[in-house]
Amino acid sequence: MMKKTTLFRNLVNAPEILMLPVVHDGLSALAVARAGFPALSVAGYGTAGSVLGLPDIGLISSTEMLTHYANIIARVDLPVMVDIDTGFGDVNNVIRTVRQVERMGAAALFIEDQTYPKRCGHMAGKSVTPVEEYLPKLRAALWAREDPDFVIMARTDAAAVYGIDEAVRRAKLYAGAGADIVFVEAVTSEEDMRAVNAAVPAPSMANMIEGGRTPFLPAARLQELGYAVAAYPCASVFTAARALTRWAEHLKAHGTSAGFSGPDTMMDFEEYFEFIGAAEIREREKAFFKD
Repeated sequence: MMKKTTLFRNLVNAPEILMLPVVHDGLSALAVARAGFPALSVAGYGTAGSVLGLPDIGLISSTEMLTHYANIIARVDLPVMVDIDTGFGDVNNVIRTVRQVERMGAAALFIEDQTYPKRCGHMAGKSVTPVEEYLPKLRAALWAREDPDFVIMARTDAAAVYGIDEAVRRAKLYAGAGADIVFVEAVTSEEDMRAVNAAVPAPSMANMIEGGRTPFLPAARLQELGYAVAAYPCASVFTAARALTRWAEHLKAHGTSAGFSGPDTMMDFEEYFEFIGAAEIREREKAFFKD
């Protein structure tokens, strides 16, 4: 069987763009897996919302993040890319974190050049570290991996702070340092998206956020612009937040979920029993109680 790291690397390097849904918990990971996607990601935005009910502003700890990631990786049989923010400290913290996520079974990770505490890439008020502070962390991450197929992506948030030219300059440096993928966050025009991909000698990722700063484009168009990966970092948690809000409001107003429940709004008991894997577990248990 092909290693998940190798599979993820092959998906990134394939001619067809990799659509990479970003999940926020085990339930959303199951939904993505059952929809037939070949890989998924989990990142700080949805994790902060799911675990803490708070925005992605650097409040969640590394232990909370990695525990959450490990549970998702263990639940689905897909390659998973994880987000390690700014590396949780200096180069020694980066080395420890890379080895932790690799050993828990992740197929890839990305590390960014924001200062700490970081912010979601499409929020205002970001700042980035000097290249001279980020490159040692990237080199440490590349050095720390034990499986050469484990994919490491370098992310820069410089476009929103210093403009697209500085973001491209950094992306080229990060690719030159050995990053397998580069991710220039919050690019604001198709012209600049094409320019990034023309200039950077490595596969690159686009971030598709509903209501975000980057043009929201179909995967086919992103492929035409030169992207290898299209990530969808917020839709999972946005969908869950809307659905839960509507259910709670209906229940409060009517004293029952009758009138709200239905095949387009919620599962019933038996459907969820199947979805969550309970029926399979009940069947598996029988093997251990034979006479």
